[in-house]
Amino acid sequence: MNKIQGKGVCGAVTMGKLYFYKKDNDTISRKTITDPEAEQQRFDRARQQAAQELDALHEKALREVGEIHAQIFEIHRMMLEDEHYCSSVSHIIHTQRVNAEYAVLRTSDSFSQMFSTMTDEYMQARAADVVDISNRLIRCLNGGNEESLLTREPVILVAEDLTPSETVQLDKEKILAFLTLRGSENSHTAILARTMAIPAVVGLGQLDPAMEGKTAIVDGFTGTVCIDPDAEAIAAYTRKKQQEEAKHRLWQSLRGKSNTTRDGRSIRLYANIGGLDDISAALQNDAGGIGLFRSEFLYLQNDHMPTEEEQFRAYREAAEKLAGKPVIIRTMDIGADKQIDYFHLPKEENPALGYRAIRICLSEPELFRTQLRALYRAGVYGDLSIMFPMITSPEEIRHIQKQAELARQELQQQEIPFREHMETGIMIETPAAAVISDILAPMVDFFSIGTNDLTQYALAIDRQNPSLEAFYQPHHEAVLRLIHQVIRNAHKAGIWAGICGELGADPALTERFLRMGVDELSVSPAQILPIREKIRSMDLRQ
Repeated sequence: MNKIQGKGVCGAVTMGKLYFYKKDNDTISRKTITDPEAEQQRFDRARQQAAQELDALHEKALREVGEIHAQIFEIHRMMLEDEHYCSSVSHIIHTQRVNAEYAVLRTSDSFSQMFSTMTDEYMQARAADVVDISNRLIRCLNGGNEESLLTREPVILVAEDLTPSETVQLDKEKILAFLTLRGSENSHTAILARTMAIPAVVGLGQLDPAMEGKTAIVDGFTGTVCIDPDAEAIAAYTRKKQQEEAKHRLWQSLRGKSNTTRDGRSIRLYANIGGLDDISAALQNDAGGIGLFRSEFLYLQNDHMPTEEEQFRAYREAAEKLAGKPVIIRTMDIGADKQIDYFHLPKEENPALGYRAIRICLSEPELFRTQLRALYRAGVYGDLSIMFPMITSPEEIRHIQKQAELARQELQQQEIPFREHMETGIMIETPAAAVISDILAPMVDFFSIGTNDLTQYALAIDRQNPSLEAFYQPHHEAVLRLIHQVIRNAHKAGIWAGICGELGADPALTERFLRMGVDELSVSPAQILPIREKIRSMDLRQ
């Protein structure tokens, strides 16, 4: 048995087979060939295999995510048959007498560069499609099959690291656990793991890919991974699993119960979600509403800028599924570790302090109003509110209000139904916003405290940097005092204040937050019932 220690980021245990997530990063070499016609035939066979894969993906996407999201595979299929693309590959093979892989790579570079320099945003987005199709063709040329997590048995996923965009595209039903060799327990990938309610361990350092297929036990509580476990380890895992299942049965008995302390203090308990797929988990765990809908994942899941119609349909579906319960949608929080190729964001020395979130929105007003229009239209179908991230000043709020008014005027002029009066709030996640929260409070309807970034900025510690985790203190008194100050200033202005960061799900702080007077906690779906148990066990008179 081989025992490896990392950092647990989602408290649960599981056992299964290891599967190493492989990225197509192999260098393509230029090789001289003697038979161009044979190489052409290799390319034609690879195109046929790629076409079959895309057809299968399109059918599956139609069944599982709907026509809008399935369209990308239709686009890829058409580009695979594009006469200019195919002619370019053939021309390079025959004139330069080189291998098909190299010809595909050269064509990919040429076509993606051509698309990326176009002025039309839709055509710019096609650059990523060309690269995707070309990578698929190169894999087919190398004899690889699409080994998708969508079709294989449930596995324990091992990766060097995962970006948020890679994480959201994985099939949750087929992943027993996340294991990453690098990464921080405060990264967005770790947050997604908690949202998905699966065991997760990060920062393992090194795992030999030859371990693929071996049985492993993952303990997301302690961060321990046992590979080829012996009988004693399996017995201990079985006992812990049984204890965990008993806890879950207790938590399920709390469904339908109030979030009320023994002395009668009640609090709203909502769910944080990354997209529509997480709504069922929120409802299954009896969330009172959605306290944070991370709209940026609509952008991360696409290879193009989501249109107003695509966003409207997603927000409308969220409102309808919640059937009158509150849904707070955060405008896109792109930037920092949430990078999107088609945004073409500039390279920054410190992206966490750079061009991100509301700064992008206010710098790109048409992009911002597209999202605002979709939100106001969806507001007709439920109890929707809008929340703006990374606020630092009252001037930013005034600019937001101006764009919101313009969005409403555009809808009114076009006679498109929309909800005119929607609650709007801001995230308090910068020390600047916390310190001047008394000035900001009269300008909005609510505060939601994002403790992840607030802690990062207050302590001057990059939460994505694993080497700084020993210095990262989420319970730091400075952070807790800022939170208390924000809640007090909110109540003085007659608005409510909630917490939607990871600290909201920390049972060690639940009582302190309630004593501060917090009105709402928004947590990962799996944490709703455990926090409800904690709330119901407390007596604030003591």
